[in-house]
Amino acid sequence: MTRPLRQTGAALLTAMLTVALVASLASAALWQQWRSVEVEAAERARVQSLWVLTGALDWGRLILREDARSGGPDSLSEPWAVPLEEARLSTFLAADKNNTANSDTSASQAFLSGLISDLQARLNVTNLVDNGKVSEPALQAFAKLFEQLGLPPAELTMLAENLRQALDTRPENDAASLAPLLPQRVDQLVWLGLSPASLAILRPYITLLPVRTPVNLNTASVTVLFACIPSLDMALAQRLVSARQTVPFRTLAAVTEQIGQLTVPLNEAQQSVNSRFFEVQGRLRLDQNVVEEHSVVQRDGLEVKTLWRDRGASASPISPPTISP
Repeated sequence: MTRPLRQTGAALLTAMLTVALVASLASAALWQQWRSVEVEAAERARVQSLWVLTGALDWGRLILREDARSGGPDSLSEPWAVPLEEARLSTFLAADKNNTANSDTSASQAFLSGLISDLQARLNVTNLVDNGKVSEPALQAFAKLFEQLGLPPAELTMLAENLRQALDTRPENDAASLAPLLPQRVDQLVWLGLSPASLAILRPYITLLPVRTPVNLNTASVTVLFACIPSLDMALAQRLVSARQTVPFRTLAAVTEQIGQLTVPLNEAQQSVNSRFFEVQGRLRLDQNVVEEHSVVQRDGLEVKTLWRDRGASASPISPPTISP
């Protein structure tokens, strides 16, 4: 009786091992299949997001082109400055009121939002250097901004000097090899001596553009107005913001008339009522995935060209610009 019992136990053990092996193989095959499906779905969502956000960028460029066609100053009361609140993508794809998308389609589950903001509503870091030298007017504007925000003046001095060295590409410059890299994005200004904490505070008020640009007095915040206009105080800056909400300034002379005679007159190199550089933000929410794209465009006449595009995941909705300090 002992041998049959041993044989039965061995057979049972073998069967259990076989079942465990088959279950492990089946689980591995199921996991591989699930992984392949998830990778394919993620790639499909990425491609769809690229198409939609590219279309949103083209839409923003079209709005800016039509705005240029109408002429006049650039202000926050124009159509390009109105943010696009989150809306179902199928509402944009419907040909007419009778063409409704199926609720099960991917278009009906995708939501799009966007915003166009004026980059000349901020102080341009590139203005700090003019013809290979630190620009005194721009340095004074940034000094007022640093003082208003409570930032260390030493960082501004280091920022201006390092930017001057980074822009100095003359063959006779022996220190060119030791100069810091020239930043292309605002985030990269830490290369020039700004601390991450200071950069976080400065971000709403500064930009980094490829050429020197004046500040648009129709779109700048109170803090930027205070910084970019010499001898202007915060009370007068707030008065300018209140006045332009009724009627945008069409000329610099209209601004001067509003605030009175200044110690240093306004000039087109530092102040303006028009803009050429804009940021187009697009945000697409597809199921649980959220993708946000930031693009900088340059408008010259009716030509609106894209300078660069950055895309990445986002966890927060797009916030419209404010005119508060």
